Amino acid sequence: MQIRISQEDGTPIYQQLLNQIKLLISSGRLSDGEQLPAVRKLAEQLIVNPNTVARAYRELEAAGVVVSKRGSGVFVSGTGSPLSRREKNRLLNERIDALLTEAVQLGFDLENVAELVQQRSLRFEKGKDND
Repeated sequence: MQIRISQEDGTPIYQQLLNQIKLLISSGRLSDGEQLPAVRKLAEQLIVNPNTVARAYRELEAAGVVVSKRGSGVFVSGTGSPLSRREKNRLLNERIDALLTEAVQLGFDLENVAELVQQRSLRFEKGKDND
């Protein structure tokens, strides 16, 4: 499970974690019934407080995205994709906003960013064809 946490993002870490897990599920990279890493293990990997991971897991469970099985761990719920189209757009817009903020801080203008996104998109599509 690939999750990236940004201290500069401005979004609370537990919220970044929660959003990324939802995104992994909705994109199919985490499937129904798949077990999430243990709280301590994920906290160590991300170098965050275990309470932060636990909070994200609790909120995901309250939303019906994951289920907790005592003694077994936390698993992706079998109720289907947890994200509506509106929620997917919101998550994507948050990521775009973060990209644009970082690009401006690095001295790129919108035209440069659009060009780089187009180049990466072409590479991404070529990589998909090789599967």
